Order: sequence, then C-alpha cells, then structure tokens
Amino acid sequence: MASQDFDMIVIGAGPGGYVAAIRGAQLGLKVACVEREHMGGICLNWGCIPTKAMLRSSEIYHYMARAKEYGLTAEKVGYDLDAVVKRSRGVAKQLNSGVTHLLKKNKVTAFMGEASIPAKGKVTVKTDKGTEELSAKSIVIATGARARELPGLEADGDLVWTYKHALTPKRMPKKLLVIGSGAIGIEFASFYNTLGTDTTVVEVMDRILPVEDEEISKFAKKQFEKQGMTIREKTMVKKLDRGQGKVTAHIEQNGKTTTEEFDTVISAVGIVGNTEGLGLEKIGVKVEKTHVVVDRHCRTGVEGIYAIGDIAGAPWLAHKASHEGVMVAELIAGGHPHAVEPSGIAGCTYCHPQIASVGLTEAKAKEQGYQIKVGRFPFIGNGKAIALGESEGMVKTIFDAKTGELLGAHMIGAEVTELIQGYVVGRQLETTEEDLMNTVFPHPTLSEMMHESVLDAYGRAIHF
Repeated sequence: MASQDFDMIVIGAGPGGYVAAIRGAQLGLKVACVEREHMGGICLNWGCIPTKAMLRSSEIYHYMARAKEYGLTAEKVGYDLDAVVKRSRGVAKQLNSGVTHLLKKNKVTAFMGEASIPAKGKVTVKTDKGTEELSAKSIVIATGARARELPGLEADGDLVWTYKHALTPKRMPKKLLVIGSGAIGIEFASFYNTLGTDTTVVEVMDRILPVEDEEISKFAKKQFEKQGMTIREKTMVKKLDRGQGKVTAHIEQNGKTTTEEFDTVISAVGIVGNTEGLGLEKIGVKVEKTHVVVDRHCRTGVEGIYAIGDIAGAPWLAHKASHEGVMVAELIAGGHPHAVEPSGIAGCTYCHPQIASVGLTEAKAKEQGYQIKVGRFPFIGNGKAIALGESEGMVKTIFDAKTGELLGAHMIGAEVTELIQGYVVGRQLETTEEDLMNTVFPHPTLSEMMHESVLDAYGRAIHF
C-alpha cells in the first residue's frame, strides 16, 4: 500500500495531541492525527471532564443538604447513582464528538487505530480495516499515561478500582479506602464522602496533597476530617486480601501493621506513560521511568520527533499538554515559540473545598535561597464568601522581598480553581507586588481576597 504523506503526524488525540494537530493545520501544515480509543483522550473521556461532572452532582447534593442554612426547604434529599454516572458520561460523549468536529473543521486527517514508528519519519497504523502507512518530516508523540498499579494492589473492577471504575460504579461503596492523596485520590474521596460513604485516605508521604504548600495541605486535612473523612499520613497499604464482598487491607503506620476491612478500594498511586508498542527505543528515543526524555521545547533528541503531555513527564496536567501542543506545532511550522515554563502552570484540585496553586511553595522559595514576604487572607474576612456560606478557606501569596516578584500563590476554598488564573497571568506578565496592590478588584467578589493577601504580605491588609 502506498504511503500517505503529511507534514506532521500526531499520535494521540488527547488535550495535547488534538490541540497540536489543530494548531498545525491552522499554520498551513498537512496534519494527520492517530487515536486508538477515544477522541479527547483520557482527560476528556475518563479524567478531567467526567470527574468534574460527578463532583458537580455531589456539590449540589451538599448544598441541598444545607438548604436550611440558606432559608430554604429541601425534604428527603437523595441521589440516583446511575443518573449521576449517566450525566457524567453524557458530558464526556458531547465533548468527544466536539473534538471529532474540530479536527474535521480544521482539515486534520484522523485515523482510528494503533500507531507505531518503524523508522524516522514513518508511522504505521493498524486499524479495523487493515494497515495504513503514513510518512511525515515531523512526528509528535502524545500518547498520554494510565493509572499505575502496584504489586498486590492491582485493580479488579469489583472490589479494587482505578479511576475508570470509580467513574462508572455499579454500586455505592459503604466503606471506602483511597490509596494516594494526590488530585485524583482526593477528588474521588471528596465525591464519595459527600454522598455518604465512610471514607479513609491513606498517604505514604508525611502529608496529604504533598505537592501543595504545607499550610494548604494542613488546612485541607482539617476540612476533610471535619467532613468525616479519616486521613492517615506516613502510612502504607502493604497488601490487600480479597474476600466475598470485602477487602482486608494490611496497613503499616509507625512501624506497626494493622488490618481493616473495606468493601471498596480506589488505587490512585500515580501514573505510567504509554510508551509500549511505539518502537521508541528502536529509533533512538530515550525513555526513563516510562516517560520520554525531552528538552524545554519537547524535542526528543531524534530529529523530527517530539513528545508532549503526560508522556513527556510532570506536571501531568491537561493544560500543560495543550500548551506544549501549540508550542510544538509552531516550532514545526518554522516559528520561534517560548518554551513552556512548568513553574507558571497552575495546578487545581476540585474537591470540597477546592485547591489551586501556581509557582513556588513557601518551603521551595526558602530552599532556593529567596528572602520572602508571605501574605495570607482568610475567607472569613471576605463579604462575598460569607454571603455564599463558604467562609472556610484562605489565599496565600509569596513574594521575593528584594524585587517584589510574585513567586507563588496558593489557595483553598470555594471557587479558587477559577481565581488562580489571575495570579497565573500576573506571573506571566512579571507583575510585582506594587502592580497588584494598585489594581482595583471589584466588590463584592472572592477575588478581593487575592488583593488582600498581597496587601498582607506588606503589612497593609485592610479587612483582617
């Protein structure tokens, strides 16, 4: 079969891959995009989007249960788990169709099948109808990642779940163990706990949400425990004994191992890159710890081959993948784009309360030798937060004491995932404390806390 020629071939149609393909097409390149499962990748189909749909359902349930606090009446508040899941899957399906439409609209040639790279500039795609041979000067690997499974803790879909099983539960867990307290683990713990499941979170590190600022982690732990969660830090699940309708977890803490029974376990212990079957080692692409090694512009070191998104390493975030996709497409098209700066990428966790951050934590800033000024402002000091009935939370900002550079911002509380972008833009524009202080924030809004936190770093906070 004759090879089909393109300027750029993208392997994977997740938030990195399909964005790279569209941007390449916008720049006049002839682009092919190969996807083996679902357009939109894990994020759209099994990650970011469907989890937010489910968390929205639990959030509304939470407010309905608090109706009396708002002067309202809501009797016999309940939920239909099947309907919650159906809505979540419907949202994912709608956006999946949207990606297909966007690729077609931008004249990207899409292939559904399994891709491999037999040689530099060549891609073979095994489809249901046979094999397609493609060629291009530039190949972008955007194959993403999947859930890591530890020996003895492997998922079975019945008693032990990965994120996929947790998104399509056949039953509501009564007693749940969540292994891992990163964003994925905490979001599922928050969802199930809000709907009434007795939830325990186990974290091997010395605190939950270990990538967040320590002060935010401690605040989050306090809130989760207030909601009824059990949080166990510096703790490891050594083994799972599976029985009839139950799992006995062997849990080690402070050198002692105890056992506890659960009816469901969610394993959320990180991810591994999807590098298998691509033929990367054969063509000289370096892979370390299941991730492709790349430079600041996502170049692999093999001419014409790039890797973006989760496959290219941390931070494992959809928006990081998308931005890398744009950058690589522009590079291939002959442009000179800025490299993606990881410290400028915000991280968001959509539990209750929400958590968002960008830049350095207080500990990291000190570790890097900065003299710092730290500002804090609590939600209880904000009129809009009190009016919303969401007075638990805080905003924390960290500045370079010498230059006024905003080094980091950390938030916990209602809607902070929507607020963090203000600080992201500020960092991108190299904003100083003076710029932020002289900015007029609208009243009454939650964003006023962002202003007050900056003021507090310099001893000028007004409302607390």
